Amino acid sequence: MTPPRRPATQARARADVRSKRGSPELRLRVGLIVIAMVLSLFGARLFQLQGLDPKAYAARADAEGVQTVVLPATRGQITDRNGVALAETVAGLMIVADPQRTAVNAEKIAVILADKLDLDYFDTLASLRKSNGPDKPAVRFAFVARRIPAGLATAAVEAVKKAGFQGVDTRPDPLRDYPARDVAANLVGFIGTDGKPLAGLEMAFDKSLSGQDGSESYEVGAGNRIPLGENTEVKPVNGNDLRLTIDRDVQFIAQRELRTAVERSGAESGAAIAMDSRTGEILALADYPSYDLNDPAAAPKADRGSRALSDVYEPGSVEKVLTTSALIDAGKVTPRTRIRVPSSLPVMDRVIHDYFQHDLIKLTLAGVIAKSSNIGTVLATRQFQPQELWSYLDRFGLGRKPSIGMPITTRGLLPPVSSWTELTQATVSFGQGVSVSALQMISAVNAIANGGEYISPSLVQGRATMGDGTEVGTDVATRHRVISPAAARATAKMMEMVTTEGSGTAPGAGIAGYRVAGKTGTAQQVGAKCKCYDGSLAVSFGGFAPADDPRFTVYVVIQKPKGTASGGGTAGPVFRKILAALLQKYAVPPTNTPPAALPVEW
Repeated sequence: MTPPRRPATQARARADVRSKRGSPELRLRVGLIVIAMVLSLFGARLFQLQGLDPKAYAARADAEGVQTVVLPATRGQITDRNGVALAETVAGLMIVADPQRTAVNAEKIAVILADKLDLDYFDTLASLRKSNGPDKPAVRFAFVARRIPAGLATAAVEAVKKAGFQGVDTRPDPLRDYPARDVAANLVGFIGTDGKPLAGLEMAFDKSLSGQDGSESYEVGAGNRIPLGENTEVKPVNGNDLRLTIDRDVQFIAQRELRTAVERSGAESGAAIAMDSRTGEILALADYPSYDLNDPAAAPKADRGSRALSDVYEPGSVEKVLTTSALIDAGKVTPRTRIRVPSSLPVMDRVIHDYFQHDLIKLTLAGVIAKSSNIGTVLATRQFQPQELWSYLDRFGLGRKPSIGMPITTRGLLPPVSSWTELTQATVSFGQGVSVSALQMISAVNAIANGGEYISPSLVQGRATMGDGTEVGTDVATRHRVISPAAARATAKMMEMVTTEGSGTAPGAGIAGYRVAGKTGTAQQVGAKCKCYDGSLAVSFGGFAPADDPRFTVYVVIQKPKGTASGGGTAGPVFRKILAALLQKYAVPPTNTPPAALPVEW
């Protein structure tokens, strides 16, 4: 059967379509021609870039290519023991510029920014005109100012835009703030305007606190970010927080009372430290003069460090409790040992006196401490060989540098025993001829409060690493025995007689309802110019409470007071007020035990 024939109209339609599309060979030829033309354009462009004007196009690529900006890390907080911020990072802004847009009006823009932000005009001008070299165009990004308070930075940029200029903007940049202002300022330290730490814990723990800045790189064209261009980001690593053993409230009280005493006595300076007797944790470390951490430039450089850690002085009679506790521990004496105390005592080519006039008096060892007799202390100490006394003082921490996390602490001076003479042993026994810091003295007194065991002082809670790799903190505190618990208890009872009305030199340092152990100190000081005793004094008071179950140890020293001053009358009231505040805040009840009742005379 013959197949049916298709209509002629359908055949003609297919032929028309093939005619319009062309043959496959024709389409292939056209495609090859188009590809060849495109490749020719790319080749010509490449020849132009590499052969005709390579420098100009390379410079344009630099200007229009990849831009990298800093992503600032947030610096860790410094807090007190309760987490209250002493140093923190708050919102701030950086001022940045696009020099390709600001260079033409750089002088006028620099005037506005310098005026609004108190910047150096010429430094600002250089940033607004920044380039990679004299023969290269301006760059697309430059820092103008860092760490500016957000409100101030925003107002400055708005002023630039209001004047009709473009190319200046802001970006996030964390700013350091010190909400407690002068509280613990001499410990915390501060950050300079360039972002570098310049003092205190900020400097000592900078590596840990600062973290690591990140960065973001992206492609730009015609001054704008290319939305789908290359983009890489390295996220910042924020810094670690640093928690101190300081109690901000106690620190405030210590600074207030110390300032009052220094100003009233016309003294040059002062220091006060409060410590947890059982742990060695520093609850307050006050210096005066001090300064405002938010305006450090307003204070002399000498006032920005901690004199309690760096200054050395001769401690005077507080030293006597170290000497007599050592004698008791060695079995040489007891608190009831009888001593005949003459009006003066020749030693080698010198004559030793007491601070008060007297004829021959008969004191017990407890009376020697209660009355603070230099002569009685020297006579008792004659039962020691020089090496014996030196060894005890060494174990009390004298002549050793405490490591608590601050960049500057002193080791003081405990003369080598090989240089000791009879006179050296005599003067050292009552606190002359040896140099200490306030931190060393409170740590030594605290060994008596802690049952005869020395605890290295701590300023940082837990464990932290300083920039030099030294580990500090409560987790790495060390302990060693200096005297027996029995010797410590006996010494505490003798110190209690100092604050007892009618027996000791400082009844005003006592606290109603509590048994308080204490010791006054008054020492001649060596002048910086003459290198001799120049008539100036350091007056001090150290002790703890409750005397029979110590909880807190406090030490106060006032340097170079004018007029009449004494350990009991000048430093004693500061000691009492700080100690009373501690006992009240931490709700330490009185022990309700009978006070010490040792004989003073015989």
